[in-house]
Amino acid sequence: MSSSSPPVLPISNSQPPVAAVASAGGSVQSQPPVSTPAVRAFIGHISDNLRHGLSQRRPWAELVDRSAFAKPESFSEATLRVRKNYSYFRVNYMAIVAVILAVSLLTNPFSLLVLLGLLSSWLFLYLFRPSDQPLVLFGRTFSDTQTLWGLIGLSVFVIFLTSVGSVLISALMLGFAVVAAHGAFRVPEDLFLDEQEPSASTGFLSFLSGAASNAAAAAAPVAARV
Repeated sequence: MSSSSPPVLPISNSQPPVAAVASAGGSVQSQPPVSTPAVRAFIGHISDNLRHGLSQRRPWAELVDRSAFAKPESFSEATLRVRKNYSYFRVNYMAIVAVILAVSLLTNPFSLLVLLGLLSSWLFLYLFRPSDQPLVLFGRTFSDTQTLWGLIGLSVFVIFLTSVGSVLISALMLGFAVVAAHGAFRVPEDLFLDEQEPSASTGFLSFLSGAASNAAAAAAPVAARV
């Protein structure tokens, strides 16, 4: 008489997901310190607005046309020329100031590194940091208000109490002097200024305003915690 063998139960060696193991063990997986999509969107908006702004620039050959330079007869005429030339060459002027500022920072690597560090602190420690994740430095937790005031104090110290402020001010003053000299001596009679009046808000200034609005939109989740 043959006896029946007991049924064989299937054995599964499947392991629970890593996330489940972490949850069962009581450990909490940390979120990324920076909201990567927000950073990418911010950089993408800046790049698009920069390309759009530079596309509105005037030909550089027209900017440096020697035959169009003449000494102004009075201060009022020089002021009028500066206003007209700025209305026409505003994107070129902004590019010149930006180049002078960049050259000044590149020739002062300490100031450049300090500014990059300050910008990185604002971006990664406050603007793009998840609002539900507190800032922890050296074993101490800082609230959003403490982080904000700390960054403001750091910015004041960097700009006004180091050589960074003098480098920035000197570069901006030199750039504005170059723009004012060109605008005063460039005769604007051959420029088509009538078509510029309706679009006075376009060009490089629209890039600046667009960049500011994009920065505000990217940092909108941060505004709720201030």
